[in-house]
Amino acid sequence: MSTPPLPPPGQDVLAVTVIGADRPGIVAEVTGALAAVEGNLEDSTMTLLRGQFAMVVLVRTGSPVAEVEQALARVSSQGGLAVDVRPVSAASPAAGAVQGSSYVVHVNGADRPGIVATITGVLARRGVNVVDLGTRLAGELYVLTAEVVVPLDVDVDELRAELDEAAGVVGVHVRLVAVETDEM
Repeated sequence: MSTPPLPPPGQDVLAVTVIGADRPGIVAEVTGALAAVEGNLEDSTMTLLRGQFAMVVLVRTGSPVAEVEQALARVSSQGGLAVDVRPVSAASPAAGAVQGSSYVVHVNGADRPGIVATITGVLARRGVNVVDLGTRLAGELYVLTAEVVVPLDVDVDELRAELDEAAGVVGVHVRLVAVETDEM
């Protein structure tokens, strides 16, 4: 698998973050404004957090930050959204990435402070890279799902044991499941 090419001369990668009260049309407005400055969406994540829309987009464009901010000004002023635009390093996305195998961590149990800190603390101590993490509170049930990359030199059975021990401390259940990959 090869890494994406660096931006061509005059093309920068910008991180655009958007947050505010959810309503229909936010994605269309933001992406329309970015298309108007010839922005190409490369990576994005969007979610709803208790009625708050949150979006992070990496966009490649030849337009300067000020022009992109101007294009998004209407979205923020009339749409009631907080918008931030900033350049990101042109370094390869794989720079500093952990080489290893992909797993999903599933956690659930009664809600209480410290669940995320405890579980991610175990992962950090073992050099496991969290590449995506989401949490939801469903009544009294707290659910955490994280995609992680476990370094090749980490014993997965030992990691599972450490996660089980940590989960017991905060009163939750944890599972570490290998991600099945299919070659296309």
